[in-house]
Amino acid sequence: MLGLGTLAKKAFGTPNDRKVKATRPIIEKINALEPEFEKLSDEGLIEKTAEFRTRIEKGEKLDDLLPEAFANCREAARRALGLRAFDVQLIGGLFLHRGNIAEMKTGEGKTLVATFPAYLNALTGKGVHIVTVNDYLAKRDAEWMGKVYAALGMTTGVVYPQQPDAEKKGAYGSDITYATNNELGFDYLRDNMKASIEDMNQRDHHFAIVDEVDSILIDEARTPLIISGPSEDKSDLYVTIDRIIPEITEEHYTLDEKARSATFTDEGNDFLEERLHQIGVLPEEQTLYDPESTTVVHHVSNALRAHKLFQKDKDYIVRNGEVVLIDEFTGRMMAGRRLADGLHQAIEAKEGCNIQPENVTMASVTFQNYFRLYGKLAGMTGTALTEEEEFDDIYGLGVVEIPTNKPIARVDEHDAVYRTVGEKYAAIVDEIKKANEKGQPVLVGTTSIEKSEELSKLLNGAGIQHNVLNARQHEQEAQIIAEAGRLGAVTIATNMAGRGTDIQLGGNVDMKVLDALASDPEADPEALRTKAEAEVSDEKAKVLEAGGLYVLATERHESRRIDNQLRGRSGRQGDPGRSSFFLSLEDDLMRIFGSERLDKVLSGLGMKEGEAIIHPWVNKSLERAQAKVEGRNFDIRKQLLKFDDVMNDQRKVIFSQRREIMESQDLSDVTQDMRHQVIDDLVSEYMPPKSYADQWNTEGLYAAVLEKLNIDLPVMDWAAEEGTDDDSVREKLQDATDKQMAEKAEAFGPETMRNIEKQILLQTIDAKWREHLLTLEHLRSVIGFRGYAQRDPLNEYKTEAFQLFEGMLDGLRADVTQKLGQVRPMTEEEQKAMMAQMAQQQAAMAKAADDAEASGPSEPGTPRDGFDENDPSTWGNPGRNALCPCGSGKKFKHCHGAI
Repeated sequence: MLGLGTLAKKAFGTPNDRKVKATRPIIEKINALEPEFEKLSDEGLIEKTAEFRTRIEKGEKLDDLLPEAFANCREAARRALGLRAFDVQLIGGLFLHRGNIAEMKTGEGKTLVATFPAYLNALTGKGVHIVTVNDYLAKRDAEWMGKVYAALGMTTGVVYPQQPDAEKKGAYGSDITYATNNELGFDYLRDNMKASIEDMNQRDHHFAIVDEVDSILIDEARTPLIISGPSEDKSDLYVTIDRIIPEITEEHYTLDEKARSATFTDEGNDFLEERLHQIGVLPEEQTLYDPESTTVVHHVSNALRAHKLFQKDKDYIVRNGEVVLIDEFTGRMMAGRRLADGLHQAIEAKEGCNIQPENVTMASVTFQNYFRLYGKLAGMTGTALTEEEEFDDIYGLGVVEIPTNKPIARVDEHDAVYRTVGEKYAAIVDEIKKANEKGQPVLVGTTSIEKSEELSKLLNGAGIQHNVLNARQHEQEAQIIAEAGRLGAVTIATNMAGRGTDIQLGGNVDMKVLDALASDPEADPEALRTKAEAEVSDEKAKVLEAGGLYVLATERHESRRIDNQLRGRSGRQGDPGRSSFFLSLEDDLMRIFGSERLDKVLSGLGMKEGEAIIHPWVNKSLERAQAKVEGRNFDIRKQLLKFDDVMNDQRKVIFSQRREIMESQDLSDVTQDMRHQVIDDLVSEYMPPKSYADQWNTEGLYAAVLEKLNIDLPVMDWAAEEGTDDDSVREKLQDATDKQMAEKAEAFGPETMRNIEKQILLQTIDAKWREHLLTLEHLRSVIGFRGYAQRDPLNEYKTEAFQLFEGMLDGLRADVTQKLGQVRPMTEEEQKAMMAQMAQQQAAMAKAADDAEASGPSEPGTPRDGFDENDPSTWGNPGRNALCPCGSGKKFKHCHGAI
């Protein structure tokens, strides 16, 4: 008996059916235009593109152009690739243009579908990004579909790792750009670390079409992209400076234990300067007040804090040669936690421990927030409906199920549940043997590489020839998947396998031609293609007779989507096929979700060893369990995103400010406003409003003006004058500093001064943003504890992050003002000294190069002693950026250290 919901759907159709049906008039319009576009010459198609662009400039909307643009694109694809798009592919393209996710079954031609909305939206001249899951697919699709765009008079680019900057800029400047999600995200971060607009690669984030959208926007969205850099290794400097600190006396520094700060007095600075000159850390002609001395001052301050503020066995302990911090509230050790900004290294130097270089987060972004930058976003995948709520909630994307070109003829069998893994595997091997004997190709899905290797051993034992897909090799993956539909083929693949390449029954013609050309480059490609097509056609007939592709899954995944992806490899374009899932009570999902009850039921049924239970109820209960896990994972991702949104708002402000600074020709007004704000803050601090003259701290104000503005002014005399108030002192300070900066601009020349202001602003913003990221990271790691005090951690995080951001902006104004105050043109003597120093350095470098040449270069391709390709324990422990020990000459991270 049918349920009420089912009856209603039969009568009225589903909301999805109604959406698809509503596109019919537009599709009919595109089809009606086909004869007109078929008559156009090749040049005529390109001329149409120019005509469309002109019409858009005159104000015509993309939706009005859509039927003609799609008809033009369909004709170009027919001529360039020999593929005429089906109506369902046009429907998919239409929903992508409207900013939806098109769920299209495997083998329905998603790669071609993307060309229609990409072409239409690129007519605006703003560029379209097509996002793929790996570099191989990005290059393949760009080359393949690039022929269609070229036939339409459009340019295509592809972005890949380690690409030369000029080439990358060209790729982003193309009408359509293919790239992976990782490369797009990293380029966005890199662009926002550049010093000039000309160096930036990406244009506006106009429209992106994400292929395998569920994988990119959900599976990979858990991990943020982070650009980090190891700070320079300065172990020797830490140790050298640490030796001086025990020599200082009490008059050399002041200690504020409440604020946990320690600063040097004037006597301390004089003493330090003298000692630092003696030990060669500070060049003779340089003082601690010079801008070039910033790094040394920073290190000396950290060493002072390490000695005077941090006590062993109270603030930290030394364990196994490492400095481990102690939580001041709980008294517990915080293993792995390190103090930022070189302070931890200063303590390591104090205790004589091994000094570890610090890794600094320079920029980070999550995929959720990167893809939400786009004005319009769309996606394609074979499986998205199960995650419909998440797509709508986080990205505002609707999911539309596009009907298949031909009805699905695949038979999806009920799950077979065994009691033990051993029984399950025995049944799987038996099932593969039966299918293999009649020549039916089998695709076996496993959840991990370890399990695929385990099954491979069992198949070897049974004498069944098979391929194991190594998911790390994308080119190899495409090759094996292309062959997986051949007669008698058995392919074991992990869940991530098979994306981007169809399993075609009887084999893949293109792959056959490429293989034949590789073995005989002189052969005629056309003759090879004709031969390959005949061979594949014969083999396909035999495979169809054997029942088409059999997808056999060895486990259910936490997500129904992954299971559906695997199932969808079979039954493409109306081909027959079969799918079944073999499970056991010892599988992870079954174990976690109440297998004890099920075990009792199966035992009660008196099941013998090797028997399975097969019933629709089992499928339903498993799907409910999967839906629960999906819901829990969604909640976790949603919570993480709420926290990241706080930082994202701040990131947008900082990145837009950087861009404005880079675009500005004259920043003197900005720096003047900052300077005046700093003066306001100083006067308010030392001469509080509505206070009496005898309450003013004019000595403090004089010292602060000298330090923060680098100008010696008679502040105390001004304050002693009759009738003086805080406003008049403020005004005199502003006038004096404005005059000082005008004199500097004259001495440097206006253009040089503008450039100095721009560089100081950018460098200070970057430094402050890096510090802020680190602070937010630390705040995020402890904010959860606020929940114990019945306070919402998210609200607490928002409040504190905002306060930190305000503090960062205050610090930014003070730092920029201080640095600009310290800038001065070099004297003739200083210029000569600097030239001499540079000449010395060049001579030393030339000598080092000669010495290296004399000792002879190490042969490329010579591995390090004891290096064994298959045994990572023999590789040593090279840094990510060090040369690979295999002798390839590549960096370790791009060779054996590649993840």
